[in-house]
Amino acid sequence: MTSSAVMNDKPVWSRDGAVWPNRELSRFVEAAGLTWHIQEAGQGPTLVLVHGTGASSHSWGGLLPLLARHYRVLALDLPGHGFTSAPSPKNLSLPGMAGALGGLLDTLEFRPVCCIGHSAGAAILARLCLDGGIEPQRLVSLSGALLPLRGLAGHWFSPAAKLFARSSIVPRFFARGARKDPRSVKRMVDGTGSRLSPEGVELYRLLISYPGHLAAALNMMANWDLQPLMRDLPKLEAELVLISFDHDRTVPPAEADRVMPLLPGAQRLRMQGFGHLAHEEAPETLCELILEIDQRSPGCV
Repeated sequence: MTSSAVMNDKPVWSRDGAVWPNRELSRFVEAAGLTWHIQEAGQGPTLVLVHGTGASSHSWGGLLPLLARHYRVLALDLPGHGFTSAPSPKNLSLPGMAGALGGLLDTLEFRPVCCIGHSAGAAILARLCLDGGIEPQRLVSLSGALLPLRGLAGHWFSPAAKLFARSSIVPRFFARGARKDPRSVKRMVDGTGSRLSPEGVELYRLLISYPGHLAAALNMMANWDLQPLMRDLPKLEAELVLISFDHDRTVPPAEADRVMPLLPGAQRLRMQGFGHLAHEEAPETLCELILEIDQRSPGCV
């Protein structure tokens, strides 16, 4: 597996935190054997935001302040991502990440009434719900990666990720490329189907220019197994809202359709004009949608 030296080559708050969105809300907390970077704001019903693989709390930079007008909101950097310290690579699995998040919420005595997860973050929240770590009324999945990949991608994804995760060279190579060629990061972001501002792209470049952040993402993918989650999803007690985006090239809308037979009571919403990072492209639109969901089916606000 990736060496600890690479895993710990991560963004430094005293230097890189100067440009962080909502940095005035940031603090660091010891929980579950890790030092977590978290952001908290607002009053009212409790809501936790969990980003996806390779992202960080910056992903909620525009949405968090809007939601904080209605909720008490907690955002965080997942283990090994952003400014949160890195665990052992073997703990960057779905149950490992869910358990660590549960430990953080226990330490903070934060009991979310609602949860919003993006991509793999939705899977982490679903796993934590199923394991009894939290008991929210609603789980909102934004482009949720809840089921195993299909076809050739599913066959090759895990072996390739495991191969890359064993190497310290791979994350260093891509980090060096991000530092030398900012356009490569824009191409990567554009490949999700989203169009971010230059400032948004630059935040991803900052993260990707550190091998430790990349190594955490690679090890997370290498340890990812969604078969147990697919088996257990019908037991999910929280109301599930599946939101997908028609320009999403990472988790296409058809993936949400696959979830519906497992949870026929779930809400299914499809938005036009946005890609995988819709919550970064249009935070105002996403906030309005989340509030509309509550108006139709009260539970959080």
